[in-house]
Amino acid sequence: MSTSNDRQDRQDRRPDRRPDHRPGPRDHRRLGRELGIFGTDPLMGAGLPYWLPAGAVVRHTLEEYIRDAERAAGYRHVYSPVLGKRELYEISGHWDHYSEDMFPPMDLGSEQVVLRPSLCPHHALVYRSRSRSYRELPLRMAELGGMYRSELSGVLGGLTRVRAIQLNDAHIFCTLEQAVEEARAALGLIRRAYADLGIRGARHRLSLPGEGAKYVAGPELWRRATGMLREVLDASGVAYEAVGGEAAFYGPKIDVQVVDSAGRESTLSTVQIDFHQPERFDLHYIGPDGARHRPVMVHRSIIGSVERAVAHLLEEHGGAFPVWLAPVQLVVLPVSEAQEDRAREVVEQALRHGLRAELSGPEEGSLGARVRAARLVPYQAVIGEREACGALAAVRLRDGRRPGAVPVDELLRRVRERVAARGAGLWEAA
Repeated sequence: MSTSNDRQDRQDRRPDRRPDHRPGPRDHRRLGRELGIFGTDPLMGAGLPYWLPAGAVVRHTLEEYIRDAERAAGYRHVYSPVLGKRELYEISGHWDHYSEDMFPPMDLGSEQVVLRPSLCPHHALVYRSRSRSYRELPLRMAELGGMYRSELSGVLGGLTRVRAIQLNDAHIFCTLEQAVEEARAALGLIRRAYADLGIRGARHRLSLPGEGAKYVAGPELWRRATGMLREVLDASGVAYEAVGGEAAFYGPKIDVQVVDSAGRESTLSTVQIDFHQPERFDLHYIGPDGARHRPVMVHRSIIGSVERAVAHLLEEHGGAFPVWLAPVQLVVLPVSEAQEDRAREVVEQALRHGLRAELSGPEEGSLGARVRAARLVPYQAVIGEREACGALAAVRLRDGRRPGAVPVDELLRRVRERVAARGAGLWEAA
């Protein structure tokens, strides 16, 4: 699945796509620094960003959301190693068609191993680790796993062009008759995730092979997979455009395109129907007739790489993440030192309720300065003398509204409800 963006990524290597423009106010690199999301260090290496505490919260929350959504949809999670023998990728076809994007092999005695450029060969091996029955299908296998690409230094930038990638990947092993419905359901998962995350998909693209690129042979399998993906798109009722030269090396795919703050388009999510790798790895299941049959492999990624997803979310929301995803959901601001103990109690109460809350005390500046510093936090609770005596909080919302003084218990209940709903609103009428 990790090769789903390979064609798009190669296009990004063109000089006019290189990330050397001056960052705008919504550029994820600028926001990432200002909000403490991620950083880089030349000693660590280009294209190898590290996650700061606020970014780690966003990443962890996003990963847990994806795992929960996948579990609810019947996926079973696995872990597989980030290394594999070169022979594995020779069998899958990556070595012949994708080696320019892979790191060089490492010699281990008489063997050569490489950092994996893709998770799908590993999942094929997990599938074939034992005999499978048609009663087990569809078998939905998911992993949030690391993979690596040997990107050129000139195209690296922020979180969108990196060398170490955490991929939201999944492979569905199913019968031919199940493949269209499984791919259609995957598009539904993507649609729901975009709604929860506040992502606007720019367009759907049916990515087909083109001239001058290396693709695996098998014209009939390509035609069959393309026809099935058209059926998926038509059944899903989404408008799409067929574009040549954008397919993965082993088959056509559906790409969900998004646009960044500079107006550049990239692939975030993808769905593929693959007849190639089940054949290369000689995958089988035992059918109701007792004979061996070849499964179809549906590749799908809800959010693609975690890095690219967080970069897009930063730009889409200008750093003002949805409440459930925000690194800090509630900041408590005592007006003076006299209310600091009460403010700390409110923070501790919020933490006990599972909310991400912080204290911003007078030592950090005037109340106005602290309010401005917390402008991207969804909820601000100001504790003055009246609020401290009455178990109240003067509420300020990120969107500028001021609901006024409300009981702390009510405030925390409302925030918990918004987190659970994963909605865009901050404060509904009582």
